[in-house]
Amino acid sequence: MKVTVENKKGLNKDIKVFIDKETMNSYMDEKYEEIKGSVNLKGFRPGKVPKEILKRQFGKAVFGEVLDKVLKETSTKALEEKKIKPAGQPKLDLKTYGEDKDLEYVLSVTELPKVEIKSLENIKFDEYTVKIDESETEKRIKEIAKNQPNFKEVSADTKAKKGDLVSLDYKATVDGKDFKGSEGKNTQLTLGKDLFLKGFDEQLIGVKKDDEKIVEATLPENFPEKELVNKKAKFNCKILSVKQSEEVKIDDDFAKNLGAKDLKDLKTLISKQINDEYKNSLDQLSKNQILKEIEKIKVEELPENLIEEEVKILSQGMSEEETKKNKKNFEEKAKTRIKAGLILNEFGEKNQIKVTEQEVQAEVQKQLRMMPGQEKMVMDFYQKNPSALASLRGTVYEEKILNLIKEKGKANKKEIAKEEAEKILKEAHDHDHSHGEEKKETKKKSLTTSAKEKKPTTKKAKSKPAAKKTKKVSKK
Repeated sequence: MKVTVENKKGLNKDIKVFIDKETMNSYMDEKYEEIKGSVNLKGFRPGKVPKEILKRQFGKAVFGEVLDKVLKETSTKALEEKKIKPAGQPKLDLKTYGEDKDLEYVLSVTELPKVEIKSLENIKFDEYTVKIDESETEKRIKEIAKNQPNFKEVSADTKAKKGDLVSLDYKATVDGKDFKGSEGKNTQLTLGKDLFLKGFDEQLIGVKKDDEKIVEATLPENFPEKELVNKKAKFNCKILSVKQSEEVKIDDDFAKNLGAKDLKDLKTLISKQINDEYKNSLDQLSKNQILKEIEKIKVEELPENLIEEEVKILSQGMSEEETKKNKKNFEEKAKTRIKAGLILNEFGEKNQIKVTEQEVQAEVQKQLRMMPGQEKMVMDFYQKNPSALASLRGTVYEEKILNLIKEKGKANKKEIAKEEAEKILKEAHDHDHSHGEEKKETKKKSLTTSAKEKKPTTKKAKSKPAAKKTKKVSKK
């Protein structure tokens, strides 16, 4: 096989591949030997059919399969030999081919540009740690205690007031008639929250244990029995108990109920929790700083086909007029994102960063925890959408790259108070939030672009029907 690069300037390359007819004939002979054992022809024993007979019977089909195989293998080898990584799908144009002939074709490809990543090892960024004051930890624990009311039953003659927990049985009627769902047993209501029916709780203020009370309320729009919607119902309520909330005592028992060993351990856990809440957001700011520094790295030329694809993504859902109006802006954004993706991908490859299946599944589990009650729906989504799972893999890959850049870079470490952390995060949020979101997401497609993922398409030779066989050409 002889491989030559026709044009060496710029990113668009034409790679000429030449394979002599002797090599092609050896591939053909191998294929005839392969099929000989499975062919049954009248007058010949299995495995004993002469090659010339096979050639007459199956020559065109055999040549088509051999051509496909040779194109797959040699196009991949040609790119590897010349160390060319395609930025898109290569096109394959057959020049000469046929049985007992040399094979010559041209592989037209846009090459990914060479990018410099050495400077990433000295990249500068701010790295924050938040110092949590003990008073902040205690304040958070008090908030937790406040949201865990401790109700205790009061004496039989104590009247219920706002904030008390009232337990009751009820039987309701509309126009003196029972209806489906008109009875309730041991229903518990915190007076003043108005969570049952509008205006229901306030009518129970002043009741005592064992009281009976008639409460009137309008049935809501979403009531199951449609004919009763917006009708007034009478609820005959039997009060079972009245409980008042007591302040929760913050002690070791309280801490144990929350899963800590004791109160001291709870304070440590809460302090870490608060720190982590700020750390995650501040870490993202550090990564945004890294991405901004990456934007300053010069790349001589970017592939036009990648820019066009990115512009299409940025203009999705827009009218033709809007797209034209914003074209220049989109092109600049596309260039920025593609450049960042290429640099990060090169860094990832050079440092042999891989994403394991376990890491992808861990990210899926993280998504599930973020959507409680919808776990099955989320899991089904990823199982039915391989592209979504691939995007998730891209996110994990990018995260691993940025974390390694942080490890190798020069961090300006800062310990700040919680108030300063809040100020920094607010300023970052207010400073063009939508633009900030764009910076956080480098192009997933650019990140994963590699020669291994691209398949050459074949430009058919009009006068040579056998070229149709090349439609299945793949670099894999």
